[in-house]
Amino acid sequence: MMLQKAFYIVIKIVVLFLLGLNVRRKELLPSTGPAIVVANHNSHLDTMVLMALMPLSRLQDIKPVAAADYFFSSPLKAWLSKNILGIIPVERGGANKSNDPLQGCYDALSQGKVLVLFPEGSRGEPELMTDLKKGVSYLAERFPDAPTVPVFTHGLGKALPKGSFLLVPFFCDIFVGEPITWTGDRTQFMTTLKDRFNELSSEKNFAPWE
Repeated sequence: MMLQKAFYIVIKIVVLFLLGLNVRRKELLPSTGPAIVVANHNSHLDTMVLMALMPLSRLQDIKPVAAADYFFSSPLKAWLSKNILGIIPVERGGANKSNDPLQGCYDALSQGKVLVLFPEGSRGEPELMTDLKKGVSYLAERFPDAPTVPVFTHGLGKALPKGSFLLVPFFCDIFVGEPITWTGDRTQFMTTLKDRFNELSSEKNFAPWE
């Protein structure tokens, strides 16, 4: 826990002094759960920046969700992912009769944790959202009282482009939306979530991506 806290103190400093981060409605981010934070995915910075926005005292209760085949692909990655990032691994490929890839997420929500996940599933082109996977709706259905908070990020894909390990100082924006809850219908839930992302992405006029 001390290593994790020290890591995110460093991340907070980087975010403040290198990225010039602008966060709108930060107060809507949940620090206690069960709750689900969903964001678009453009960079490996996404998880770290969202975690850095959370109170340091609550880090043990904030759990990013990420692909097991990438973040747990080696002993070192697995140790860092589990002990520093606090990641819940999800096996890509869907559920089967003997294994539900979301079980770790269900367990965390039942323990009152806050999940941080990216419903696009993988990083796409910077600032262009792809279709949302339905996994988040299964979490919302299992925990209908848990708010799902949409977050749209802009600029992180340019601050740390795909395939790069060098952080580029760049002004980034984070837009936190009003939470939504399970309505009893999967299609309606996903449509509402998509509409909320569209609203957040159009909240500010951004220069064309180059």
